[in-house]
Amino acid sequence: MAVMNWLWDTGFAPFAEFAFMRRALVATLALSLSAAPLGVFLTLRRMSLLGDALSHAVLPGVAIGFMVSGLSLTAMAMGGVVAGMLVAAIAGLVTRFTTLKEDASLAAIYLVALALGVTLISGHGTQLDLLHILFGSALGVDQAGLLMVAGVASVSLIVLAALYRGLVLESFDPVFLAAAGRRGWLWQQGFLMLVVINLVAGFQTLGTLMAVGLMMLPAVSAKLWHDTLPAQLLNASAQAMLASGAGLLLSYHLDTPSGPTIIGCAGFLYAASLLLAPGGWLPRVWGKTHRVA
Repeated sequence: MAVMNWLWDTGFAPFAEFAFMRRALVATLALSLSAAPLGVFLTLRRMSLLGDALSHAVLPGVAIGFMVSGLSLTAMAMGGVVAGMLVAAIAGLVTRFTTLKEDASLAAIYLVALALGVTLISGHGTQLDLLHILFGSALGVDQAGLLMVAGVASVSLIVLAALYRGLVLESFDPVFLAAAGRRGWLWQQGFLMLVVINLVAGFQTLGTLMAVGLMMLPAVSAKLWHDTLPAQLLNASAQAMLASGAGLLLSYHLDTPSGPTIIGCAGFLYAASLLLAPGGWLPRVWGKTHRVA
């Protein structure tokens, strides 16, 4: 009985007793379902750092929305989407008309965007506003924020399902896709739009600096466990959801920032995968030992 009471008090009571914990849980679970599969496709397409670049690139748009309307979620979200897509388009143009590769142009542009965003927020808000936008507050998600995250997650899953076959073809065999008369850049731009809107939805709960963590860490971990794409998609979402729930509980009990705590839990799962997954260290060492024997 004592163990059951401890489990209830530790793992379930915070969600049962407090509405803000329930809102935070639903928001982060919805984000886990939509963002983590996109991370799998980013790793598949060898664009893992693109998510990080775009998460920083949305900051000037969020800052402008903040300057115009204060902490208005709608204004900051719209500004973030416009800024993210603008940075991606500029990077594409730089790559097309210069000798720079896309990763190099993105790295240069997102650093400038990050500096501009921090400068704008610092000049028109308080340090608390800056910290809120950079690191988020999952425990502070209100009804409007929850509806936005849930809406983005729903649309993202539907669009990803519609684009799935084309994205797989474009990732594995872009030449065949072009030969079939389908324009690869359409799939690319549609995919980038999904990445941007998920990062913008994530800034409300995890902040612009942390949002990419829930997208990439579970995706990289899932690659260590499975070779097939569907299994990686399911595993990544499951790990992201587990990290979200555990991170919220730890944040509540230890009084730590919710966003970084969630990403810390995702990092713990990644470390465990590095050790225990079929593609990790221990199985490979065990297999080599048995082959030598």
